[in-house]
Amino acid sequence: MSATGARTVALAGGECVLQIAPHIGSAWTSLAWRGQPVLRETPAAAIAEGNVRLTACYPLVPYSNRIAAARLRHAGRDHALARNFGDHPHAIHGVGWQRPWSVVDATPDRATLALTHRADTDEARAAWPWPFDATHAMHLHGNGQATTLTATLTIESRADEPFPFGLGWHPFFPRTPATTLAFDAGYVWRNDATCLPVERIDVPDAWSFATARTTDVVLDQVYSGWSGTATLEQPCNGQRVTLRADRASSRLVVYIPEGRDVLAVEPVTHDTDAFNRRASGATDTGTRLLPPGAAFSCTMRLTVAPLA
Repeated sequence: MSATGARTVALAGGECVLQIAPHIGSAWTSLAWRGQPVLRETPAAAIAEGNVRLTACYPLVPYSNRIAAARLRHAGRDHALARNFGDHPHAIHGVGWQRPWSVVDATPDRATLALTHRADTDEARAAWPWPFDATHAMHLHGNGQATTLTATLTIESRADEPFPFGLGWHPFFPRTPATTLAFDAGYVWRNDATCLPVERIDVPDAWSFATARTTDVVLDQVYSGWSGTATLEQPCNGQRVTLRADRASSRLVVYIPEGRDVLAVEPVTHDTDAFNRRASGATDTGTRLLPPGAAFSCTMRLTVAPLA
């Protein structure tokens, strides 16, 4: 482990090096394999400015994606949330990505970071109405020519009533014309213009990655019924990257913006605006309730190996 001004943490294991910025939402600023980027590289200016949106990956806690109109309905009450994404009309991605985390411990190949949220002021309640603690644990380990980064995200309630929650990660990968992506899924959501879900449909051919294909499509969709494994191949640097998520992360968000050299493949636990949709009577949204004093964890693994 190395630290610079107690602001960055570096882990090394197998043939990978991971750079973590605890003060920027527990974000990863770089993951390199044999000196080549596995995730997108964070510009030095973004690190200096604390711009989490340009980092390589950040955790999503206590929810993923959007909450419609920044208003959350739960147990018969409406909670007004802060709009935390510029002029976007919805609240997005929770509070973890926009808060500094503390380093609990770090060794050459492991680190654990922690976040405390207390809903004890109007501003804090607008960020999230219920108090919780979170940890983000990371471990780099090699096995032959492959190296795996294992990340576990845990949330523990400090509230006196159950509350809805979700977890996930937002990793960004380099994208070239030769980059391929493969994963299997049963359904995908069509969105409105603000990325709120409109209709769950069978995956159309244009949005299917059941067979490995290049990423020459524009997407910002939530897939459900996915296999829990996604594979990216990067011929430009000879990498195969396999993302595996545990059963808790039953949804996969795929974001492929137009005209940019990046894509995101995000394992998450619930649909977009799941909590409000559940309150309106929808089923199978991925919403979970966290009882007082209870904890919940999910795990993601990124394995990097040479292309065959």
